[in-house]
Amino acid sequence: MTDSQRPFDPVVPAAGWHMLHLFYRVEHGQWQLLSDDEQRAAKTRLAELVQEIRAVADTQLLTLSIATPKADLGFVLTTPDLQTANAWEKRLSLSLGPDILTPVFSYLSLTELSEYTTTADDYAAETLRGERGLAPDSPEYAAALTEFQERMKHYGQWRLYPPLPAWPVVCFYPMSKRRGNTQNWYRLSYKERKELMAGHARIGRTWAGKIKQIISGSTGLDDAEWGVTLFSRSTEEIKGIVYEMRFDAVSAEYAEFGEFYIGLQLPLGELFNRLQL
Repeated sequence: MTDSQRPFDPVVPAAGWHMLHLFYRVEHGQWQLLSDDEQRAAKTRLAELVQEIRAVADTQLLTLSIATPKADLGFVLTTPDLQTANAWEKRLSLSLGPDILTPVFSYLSLTELSEYTTTADDYAAETLRGERGLAPDSPEYAAALTEFQERMKHYGQWRLYPPLPAWPVVCFYPMSKRRGNTQNWYRLSYKERKELMAGHARIGRTWAGKIKQIISGSTGLDDAEWGVTLFSRSTEEIKGIVYEMRFDAVSAEYAEFGEFYIGLQLPLGELFNRLQL
């Protein structure tokens, strides 16, 4: 068996999905060199590839028009197997033909659970016994603990396997925690970090229904430590949550932000019109 015939071992995490953010510039000069028939064939090729990817189980692909000249076209892809994601990325990059799409930014991450998520023991001690004063052998205690565990089960499922909403505005940016001499997140104790993140999360929950947020981990996979993907129906709400959270200590004292990309989810027909293809 030759190397080209040997099956590839899948690269699938024990939990969660790989997540790829891909941003391209359209080389209109090269595009104009194609005949009308070649242009139609190229758009058909991309449309068929998008349909092929979206038909695969546990896979999602968003198509975006980027709202600034940082890029023209964007894709957000979630799928379990990195082998598959890698193959699709190569096909997407060449889908309109050689030299038509120039990559300007990409980001690889994994959907993940937060290490600071409240555990059942935490909830029992702090909320049920501490705040509510419930006796551990009471029916109210048992019912409340069961309800919490069920809620956290659904939350964990959502964090690992998030459905990407069809909301029009998509914001992506990478971020890391500071490791400086005076402000070093990784020198804080777990208890201190968890308390800070609890306050950060409380702010995020006030935006429920307006913002959907996916935090994906990228330590060792890309240049930053996390990728943040925000979905909204309004740029005002994206601006609002990012502004408000920057006053929280987690952001104000310990966060380093990368470049922001704002995209609009569009069906391919409108996307081609928007990109003047």
